[in-house]
Amino acid sequence: MPELPEVESVRAGLARHLAGRTITAVEVLDPRPLRRQDGGPRAFCDQLTGRVITAAVRRGKFLWLPLDDGRALAAHLGMSGQLLVRGTGTPGPGRRAAEAGDERVGEAPAVAGGADPAPFLGAAQGPRVDMTATRAPSLVRELSVRPRHLRARLQLSAQPQDPGTGAALDLVDQRMLGGLWVDDLVPTADGAPGGVGDRAALLPAGAAHIARDLLDEALDRRGAIARMRFSRRAVKSLLLDQGIVSGVGNIYADEGLWGAGIHGLRPGTALGPRVSGRLLEAVAQVMRRALAVGGTSFDALYVDAEGAAGYFARELAVYGRSGQECRRCRAQLRSEVIGGRSHTFCPRCQTRPRLMREPRHGASRS
Repeated sequence: MPELPEVESVRAGLARHLAGRTITAVEVLDPRPLRRQDGGPRAFCDQLTGRVITAAVRRGKFLWLPLDDGRALAAHLGMSGQLLVRGTGTPGPGRRAAEAGDERVGEAPAVAGGADPAPFLGAAQGPRVDMTATRAPSLVRELSVRPRHLRARLQLSAQPQDPGTGAALDLVDQRMLGGLWVDDLVPTADGAPGGVGDRAALLPAGAAHIARDLLDEALDRRGAIARMRFSRRAVKSLLLDQGIVSGVGNIYADEGLWGAGIHGLRPGTALGPRVSGRLLEAVAQVMRRALAVGGTSFDALYVDAEGAAGYFARELAVYGRSGQECRRCRAQLRSEVIGGRSHTFCPRCQTRPRLMREPRHGASRS
């Protein structure tokens, strides 16, 4: 599932291409991704046609496009959802160039002039799990009028920089675990902006339960740390709890735990305030680094709004690397299951909690 860096890359592209455009027509090819829409496809079309998109906003993995009538087009990408813009000119620098003002997220380093970082090194045939580590970024979007797995299309008003082929926003989704719907905007509980991309203290009603993310300047870090330390659950599960901090999935949880030197089985109650703070900052730092290069793409299911894949996979320290050497100490990485999710870790850098250490060969647990 796309995590915060991948969804933020999509959001930034939507903001560049869609802000200020009018939705002139809506076409629904498959109603299943609209299952959260009150009134079904007809209401979806009626409520969007003629509306102006004013911004693109994100909280955690949740996206929305505020409309000029005070509501919003809400979106969740699920496992394989893609929001692709077509027929629009590029109004500003590319996604990997420096973003100005509210478009900046965290302190991710910008790439001068919008150019990509240094080219890749490595053999042409890399391990399947690390596909993008040995390949340069490429456009994977189908440019046909009807791409495969197209579920809905929003026709958009033209702008002077457009090539004249017709501007549109496509929802392309193979597994259809995400979706689109029109939702009411409600005030935020803390009075701060609802998410990255808009200063309005509003967010969709369907996202009101989602906590702020680690790159949100309005996040109450002390409160998040207190909730983690109050729980006896494994810290890996706590990082994935979107009610504590949002936007973290399996990839960046494993990477952050490795960066902080903490095993995922350690219970929240065993974390001191400094250790908890160090862990959250480690997760935030790895997400900033991933965001700077468009996120992590293992296949063509994740692309940004312009159809380009992210390529942070080459920098992953532990995720997907079980059985390989730790980049820090050269011990062999291992994997196990915590709370139904895989966890890859270094047995030397990330010591298991004492009561959960594996028994020695031939010994039994007491």
